[in-house]
Amino acid sequence: MPETPVFVIITHWLNVLFLLLMARSGMEVLSAFPKMYARDDCTPGREWARFSKKNFGADSRRMWSGENEEESWSSVVALPGKKNLGLGRHWHFATVPFWVLTGAVYVLLMFTSGWWRYMVPTGWDIFPDSIKAVGTYLHFQLPKPIPGEPYEPAQKLAYFVVVFLLAPFQIATGAAMSPAVLSRFPWYGKLFGGKQGARSLHFLGLVAFAGFVVLHTFLVVIHGLPKELTLITLGSELADHTVGLVIGLGLIALIIVVHAVATVFSLRRKRSTQHLLGAIVHPLEHALSRAARSHQHQRRRKISPYFRVNGYPPTDPAYDALAADGFADYRLAVGGLVEQPVSLSLPELTALGVQSQTTDHNCIQGWTGIAEWSGVPLSRVLELVKPLPSARFIVFYAMDDKGLTDEHADRYGHFYGSLEIALAADPQTILAVGMNGVPLPVEHGAPVRLRAETQLGFKMVKWLRGIEFVEDLSDIGQGQGGWREDFQQYSTYAGI
Repeated sequence: MPETPVFVIITHWLNVLFLLLMARSGMEVLSAFPKMYARDDCTPGREWARFSKKNFGADSRRMWSGENEEESWSSVVALPGKKNLGLGRHWHFATVPFWVLTGAVYVLLMFTSGWWRYMVPTGWDIFPDSIKAVGTYLHFQLPKPIPGEPYEPAQKLAYFVVVFLLAPFQIATGAAMSPAVLSRFPWYGKLFGGKQGARSLHFLGLVAFAGFVVLHTFLVVIHGLPKELTLITLGSELADHTVGLVIGLGLIALIIVVHAVATVFSLRRKRSTQHLLGAIVHPLEHALSRAARSHQHQRRRKISPYFRVNGYPPTDPAYDALAADGFADYRLAVGGLVEQPVSLSLPELTALGVQSQTTDHNCIQGWTGIAEWSGVPLSRVLELVKPLPSARFIVFYAMDDKGLTDEHADRYGHFYGSLEIALAADPQTILAVGMNGVPLPVEHGAPVRLRAETQLGFKMVKWLRGIEFVEDLSDIGQGQGGWREDFQQYSTYAGI
């Protein structure tokens, strides 16, 4: 039997570490919307799988928010667990590049070293031989390895599928859930049946990985744990099995410790975790957000019969009075680092020119919805106020006081969000005043809300009361770029 190369040993253990980090953080992401849909309309009650006892219906008499569907899963399963979607996403996207790099190095060295001969089937006989090998296992016997190779046929075929099919499949379906990718290349999402199709397939890929890990571990045990751990730690079954077993169990213990430390640190030092992992994630998200331009043109017949609400409308009497009068007295203040500050009524705003677009809404929780939005391109507002050269960001202030509308006692302040000023040039970044052919409903942000189709939904501030052009975000709120970035550790760049 050939010895196991050093690069296989190193990449194997790195893969175990990174795959578990992605799986646990992926479970945290799933807990925010523990339902699986086949269609992007995400109509309540039509999910094909639900991992929650909560059941909200489209015909509910009481208003409910998408946030009410979120679950709090144990930190044993999810990283970091306990309703921390922002941190879970940071862990997931910070781990992905290292996992992909590990896989790329493995594949490169596999082909340059000749190890590929033991991983890539070269004939169709691998299929009947694999069936025979499985039958041998079912008869409680161990099949013999392929002559001159380290693996029996079923092992070889399984490893090939995982490395060359399942891993790329997970990368492809993961990219198909990015709003920046989907808005720039709508055709790509259609390859997987839309974002929800990609999300469902990505979840099934996770299940397949989990099944492989369980089966692989079982086979390691029945083939002889000391021998197998010696092979994957010292490279040869002829080496000292006691040493191999100790090193293997030590590496497993180290991986468990890394996960425990990551979980505890994340829960106790949320802001530090946000910044540390953000340093890895933000450059990619920033580049993706700037490069994407939305080209969505969904057909009106695809409009969702039920469009989820996320967040509750303002509760103060001043907003109620505006809404009762059809927002006749509403004014949108636009100022900051601009040559010409303005205060616009709804008629004055719409006089700048209204366009309509039927697009996908991508909530950070995972649900989607399709609607037709009518509004004024943000670029026209910029033309009106003429931002100064020092203006780098646009801050959008909402009328809802989260201290009154959010269920968490430790969250407070009026909602706000921000965009890099470069994103205002996207032709489908608009200040929406209408939805599905009627004035914007209160629950969806009336009288004016932001629509930035290359971004996740939490960036699209509802119930707008003001817009400010600034050079820096550090003095706004808690300085993270938005209310959800401040309190829920979301990323300020939301193209993924």
